[in-house]
Amino acid sequence: MTALLAFTPTAMYPLRTVSQPGPPSTDPIMTFAHLALGSRDVQATSEFLCAVMGWSSIPTPSNALQQLAWVDLSPHRDQSQQIHIIYTADFEVSAFEREFGRHLAVFHPGHDMQALRERVVAHGGQLIAPQRDTPFERFFFREPVNGYILEVIHHEQWREEQ
Repeated sequence: MTALLAFTPTAMYPLRTVSQPGPPSTDPIMTFAHLALGSRDVQATSEFLCAVMGWSSIPTPSNALQQLAWVDLSPHRDQSQQIHIIYTADFEVSAFEREFGRHLAVFHPGHDMQALRERVVAHGGQLIAPQRDTPFERFFFREPVNGYILEVIHHEQWREEQ
């Protein structure tokens, strides 16, 4: 039996066990490091994500070849997960930004879900209702700077769907 693992901003935990022949794997767990997003307005994108999501702006390399900002999603530096926002002069949002298309999904503490919705709207984001029901609370929103879609999932309610 091999346990498949997932990485959250606070801990790694087994999601499910899958029967596979042979002994359990001893390979190191591969985790998410960063996601690079293009933007015509790096500063506004970074400010929105930090103000609304509560993420932190972190230092960028001094030898960067263009304007960029790095945002850390995790409060634990040893488990850093980042978004790298890179200036892209000809950036245009994809026509595929939607629930059943490209979007960024994050877990969020349940006690702050309503307040997060309010922060999204207060900072110019657009709330989007999910297209399908799930056994856990979640919502989508379009961020106002670039049009990226984010899905926010109630962390404590989440469970793997069948």
